[in-house]
Amino acid sequence: MLSHIVVFWTDPANPQAADELMAAANALLKNIPGVLQFHAGKMVPSHRPVVDQSYQVALNLVFADKHAEHEYQSHPQHIEFVEQHVRRLMKKVVIYDFE
Repeated sequence: MLSHIVVFWTDPANPQAADELMAAANALLKNIPGVLQFHAGKMVPSHRPVVDQSYQVALNLVFADKHAEHEYQSHPQHIEFVEQHVRRLMKKVVIYDFE
């Protein structure tokens, strides 16, 4: 099993960026073959200083293995998501992959 966590810092010039990004992720990513679990959500405020609250949106996708995640990366809907939405709406993206 491989978890693919993607953390997004949206462009502050676009106050709708987080909502647009989540809508696009739900429309384009969750039904790509190989995605076993999909969750997109906004940052939840916390009183705990150890919790990073600097980002706006995160994705959590689970795949059977690295090969399935690799296939996902080259899927046309993932490419559309990155080219049409991520590049336009984001200031920064950080990805964590782990087994």
